[in-house]
Amino acid sequence: LFIKYLLYFMIETVLSCVYNFGQFFLLYINFYKDDCMVLYFSATGNTEFLAKEIAKRIDDECVNLLERVKNQDFSPIHSEKPFVICAPVYVCEIPRFMTKYLKKASFTGSKDVYFILTSGGYCGPSGLLLKNIFRKKKMKCHGHAEFKMPRNYVASDDYPMLEKPEVEKRITDSYNRLDEVVGDILAGNKLKAHHVFLFETLITLPFNPIWCKYKLKAKDFYAEESCIGCGKCEKLCPLNNIKIVDKKPVWAENCTHCMACIGNCPVNAIQYGNITQKKEPYNFGKYQYVVKNLEK
Repeated sequence: LFIKYLLYFMIETVLSCVYNFGQFFLLYINFYKDDCMVLYFSATGNTEFLAKEIAKRIDDECVNLLERVKNQDFSPIHSEKPFVICAPVYVCEIPRFMTKYLKKASFTGSKDVYFILTSGGYCGPSGLLLKNIFRKKKMKCHGHAEFKMPRNYVASDDYPMLEKPEVEKRITDSYNRLDEVVGDILAGNKLKAHHVFLFETLITLPFNPIWCKYKLKAKDFYAEESCIGCGKCEKLCPLNNIKIVDKKPVWAENCTHCMACIGNCPVNAIQYGNITQKKEPYNFGKYQYVVKNLEK
């Protein structure tokens, strides 16, 4: 009888240990599910391309911040390795919604952070502004790298879209720079970029809020009859500004002009006023062949 109870006790103890270990393992997986260091937002693919290339070359994962931004999810993002924040630049700054998100988001583990910026030509004080955000989080900033990528802003005639040869050149030049930038990250070196003088900052900082207030209007967006009601534009809008009503997208007033809706429409049904009808919307996916040729 004693042996019988002893066996019961031993079996119960083993099962309890297995259960507790399982609970601990699930907690561990849950806590470290975001244990990756490359984080990005990308509207039409430029920044996503660079983020994934960097993650591949350092043998790490990367996370698209879109869902976190849309859901206002500020739960901790953990990494034992340095963080690499990849962002596009709109009018000399990263998107304002991304600035707000990064200010509120919590980063645990590593205290080191690098920044990768993509723009159509000029990043302005974006790197400095990001540095200020993360310094307030008591994190060590290791500089930023700027990549001149193809322009995606079709909603204005002030910024002409690039011809195909120039698009291919910018993608090629950016791809060829990646080894150097990744090498600096792996070596713990500071990333180098164009020096922004004080007078540049004083000129550009007031310009961004004025542009955002008076230029970033959504009222001129509309979908043509060719729209198939797939809802892709609604899903990709970082500000939840698009709703599908009667199988057609409807835009509210909170728009950042990221061009995610117009650049990712599978049937090119989205237009902006009378500006975009004769323009080809930009999406990096159309130029994947450039990278594939470089990889050969």
